[in-house]
Amino acid sequence: MSLPRLRSLPVWQQDALIALTTWLIGFLVYAAGIHRLVTAYDHAPLWVRLLELTALCGLELLRRWVPGALLLATAVLAADIWLSPSLPVVVIYTDFLYAATLYGSRRTSRVMIGVAALSVVSVLAALLVLGQQWRTAVLAAVSMLPFVLMPVWWAANVRQQRDVADAERANAGQLAKIAELDRRAAVAAERGRMARDLHDVIAGHLSAIAIQSEAALSLQDPKLAKTVLKSVRENSVSALEEMRTMIGLLKTEGGDAEIAAPARLAELSKLVESARASGLAVTVESTVDKQAPLPAAVDLTAYRIAQEALTNAVKHAPGGQVDVDIRHVDGILAVEVRNDVHHPSTGADGSGTGLLNMRERADAVGGTLTAGPAGESWLVRAELPVGPAEGADR
Repeated sequence: MSLPRLRSLPVWQQDALIALTTWLIGFLVYAAGIHRLVTAYDHAPLWVRLLELTALCGLELLRRWVPGALLLATAVLAADIWLSPSLPVVVIYTDFLYAATLYGSRRTSRVMIGVAALSVVSVLAALLVLGQQWRTAVLAAVSMLPFVLMPVWWAANVRQQRDVADAERANAGQLAKIAELDRRAAVAAERGRMARDLHDVIAGHLSAIAIQSEAALSLQDPKLAKTVLKSVRENSVSALEEMRTMIGLLKTEGGDAEIAAPARLAELSKLVESARASGLAVTVESTVDKQAPLPAAVDLTAYRIAQEALTNAVKHAPGGQVDVDIRHVDGILAVEVRNDVHHPSTGADGSGTGLLNMRERADAVGGTLTAGPAGESWLVRAELPVGPAEGADR
């Protein structure tokens, strides 16, 4: 039977196999008459030796019971020494020393190490005092090392390695928990980002569609109504495209599917035309160099902030004046959207979902966003770090 298979057995089966194996080996040693350690002749009959062997091997079934099994085994060893020390009993006793050091408490393990060292020193001292020759005493003490110190030392090393393995296993478990928490946090953050995108797509385009459709129903000029309906269609197509892109991102694994590029400031004109079709008078000033592209995250964030600000203007200041100013100076992309306030109380507390989404987007790229009354207007201003601008005025 292989060692891994033996380790897979229940504990009691392992101990029973140890007890049976040691009994058979001990029986053969006693039967061969090579068990004597000190005297040349054994005065104890064979059945007495086999009784000791059976008792000690029976205690092997309790070898993990510390210190009870060790104390009982010590009693058997004392009886064996009184009769005349025999090799099988001494060798089997070393396993009880090993088991007590390995399976006992930390305190017991430390005590076993001290007792093993003290026993060797005590025996050496006793033999030096009582023995006739000091060489014989030293030889006897050294002969005890394999039977006393070695099993205790080996068990202490095994226990240390086991403790290290348990500590590594516990650390691995903690790292797995931390990784799971990080994964959940990443999923929550991604869900929040998707919620912002859904809000921007649906609230932006569909709000414009609702307002423009209502305006088209009240228009008497067919040409103007056609212009408004054309803007409605463009908003509908844009909303469908962005929704299709988002669904593709959710369904795609491995990036094999073709996904449309996210909206950027280069497409700001579409937002402006849609806002104008809704009745707003929109002016745009931009110093962003199209030849020096912005970082993708900042570009998308600026576009979404402008989109949300124009959507809010369409909702809360219909027919008013809106000024859009986008500047890239000294490594900062500043986006300002200023509109007339027809209803000052509308959204004045800044607690709406749109304003919250804009602030979260600005924070995500390390920027800031402020929104609130500015004189007779409502001002949304975002400052997004992008690095130094090429050719910008200093």
